[in-house]
Amino acid sequence: MLEHELIQLLRQKFAKVIEVVDEDFGTVRVGRAKPDMVEGVSVPAYGTRMRLVEVATIAAPDTNMLIVTPFDRSLMGAIEKAISNSELQLSPAVSGDIIRIVVPSLTQERRLDFVKLLKQKTESGKVMLRQARQDVKDKIDALKEMKTVSEDDIFMLLADLDKITGEFNEKIEAMCRAKEDEIMAV
Repeated sequence: MLEHELIQLLRQKFAKVIEVVDEDFGTVRVGRAKPDMVEGVSVPAYGTRMRLVEVATIAAPDTNMLIVTPFDRSLMGAIEKAISNSELQLSPAVSGDIIRIVVPSLTQERRLDFVKLLKQKTESGKVMLRQARQDVKDKIDALKEMKTVSEDDIFMLLADLDKITGEFNEKIEAMCRAKEDEIMAV
């Protein structure tokens, strides 16, 4: 039996939510340097704001250092300032054509702060799931008005809706637990 188009729509919406949550989780710092930590830092460049990854290459030669190499040397100061002012609390150092960023090890207190932030991001992901679920549920409720759809079909759609919502909620929880383990690992 093929899935109903509303259930397919639900799966698509939930997949997008998972993608957004995964990107959001990527911004939470763990104990080691990763290029995606700073990719999203907003840099004023060429009369507009651009992401760091659009104006420079970012490399992680070891677990506690990032190297940022701007494509255009004239942006060096703007990039340094943008990284310094970001909520990541990093201190960039310019040396020649590159910017070095030493990523300090996290203290236990800082790790717990990041776990709290992770929980907030998890909850916002669940809210997005609930909103997507409600959109599809409203469409299923609209089918009740149509005489061409049986009550059994509507009941089956609602059961599928709840089952799939539970699956994706569990996926977000699993992602949260994995990221929390990563943060708390010393």
